[in-house]
Amino acid sequence: MKRTLLLICMFVVGCGGAPAPAPTPAATPKAPDGSPTIDVEEYTLENGLTVLLNHDARLPVVAVEVRYLVGSSHEVEGRSGFAHLFEHLMFQGSANYDEEYFKPLSPIGASVNGTTSNDRTNYYERVPREYLEMALWLESDRMENLLPALTLEKLNNQREVVKNERRQSYEDRPYGMFWLRAFDALFPKGHPYDHTPIGSHADLTAASLDDVKSFFRTYYVPSNAVLTIVGDFDRDAIKPLVAKYFAHLAPGKRAAKPTAPMPVLAEDTHIVEKDEVKLPRVHFLWHTPALYAEGDSALDLLSSVLTEGKTSRLYQPLVYEQKVAKDVSAYQVSMAVGGFYVVQATAAPGKTLDELVKALESALQKALATPPTDDEMARIINGWKKSFFGRIESVLGRARLLSTYYHLAGQPDYLAKDLARYTQLDAATVHGAATKWLSKKRVRIDIVPVEKKDSATAAKGESK
Repeated sequence: MKRTLLLICMFVVGCGGAPAPAPTPAATPKAPDGSPTIDVEEYTLENGLTVLLNHDARLPVVAVEVRYLVGSSHEVEGRSGFAHLFEHLMFQGSANYDEEYFKPLSPIGASVNGTTSNDRTNYYERVPREYLEMALWLESDRMENLLPALTLEKLNNQREVVKNERRQSYEDRPYGMFWLRAFDALFPKGHPYDHTPIGSHADLTAASLDDVKSFFRTYYVPSNAVLTIVGDFDRDAIKPLVAKYFAHLAPGKRAAKPTAPMPVLAEDTHIVEKDEVKLPRVHFLWHTPALYAEGDSALDLLSSVLTEGKTSRLYQPLVYEQKVAKDVSAYQVSMAVGGFYVVQATAAPGKTLDELVKALESALQKALATPPTDDEMARIINGWKKSFFGRIESVLGRARLLSTYYHLAGQPDYLAKDLARYTQLDAATVHGAATKWLSKKRVRIDIVPVEKKDSATAAKGESK
């Protein structure tokens, strides 16, 4: 299953080669007759706000998602972390409700949150159907009236929260520095993914109130937003309700989608990161296609062949038979401008990093030598179907998926074609994608235990 980056996002590479392939839904295999569909209506207000509606009366709940088409890929040098910072600031109150955003929603049993990625920021809530209007009002008010309530005190408070989140999620979390090192190594300066959504301490510290307000005025506007509503709403009342709360807002402009050529590694790169861990872990990384581009889904299925289940092609030899690895996994990280593929393994207790790498290299070479078997293809496609339908069962999951389809596939009713990207693949195609992308130059990142003398030095405060 695809590993999704939410609050994480991306030097030895040179930027060159052909542009990364853009998602081309028209090139996707035609969805077979009888494929599942989602009845989604798309329309646009005069101020540019895109609205997606999917009625579902099975449960008396409604999901509301507002997706802003801005992520860390839109940030400029010296201003990293702004998109994610607003994920926090948007919950701190607006002119007409200057309190914590969770306060009116928690007592009614709502599910509320927001996430940030390289490509977008989203805010969502699932509420009982009778509270839909309140959710729309809250979303509208913070889109229109956040800045009058945004003070330096709030900014200072939330910038420290984000810095602490960076420490807890990356710097102080076992193996957490992998993500920061991965994006640094894979994407050169000037690429949309040359930094992570979490931002740097220096940029967060340097951000002024005017800087932050300017970012908001540019990106948090109706023309750069998608409002998705899924669930048990009144069909006759929903459009007037949306107009009531959003139609009067000043439009702004839609942000241009970042573009960049696919980076090319001139040579294999090896990075060693010391960490407070007990067991070493190795990662192999390759540049791969963008989300919905050709090869993306084949690499997802390859991941299942390699590491899903005890009899998978890497798990069985490394963990079960040789007992050289404690765990092993493989996954495709897909984003709008490009992606990368990861194979990682953690050494078993008593095994050295060299032993692990040697065994992993051998097992991977053998695993990639032949196409998946018929049994493997049947198993992984059935597994993908199960996870796929699980993601669309909830109104919240469906709302997020529909806005993703609109944003990155170019059409909100992309469900059947998305499923076909997997179910119509054959073993030769999966093997061809593996051969094409995993034969290129790669980045290797080792996370190794801090030596005892290093730990003693750090404890004395001589180094971190």
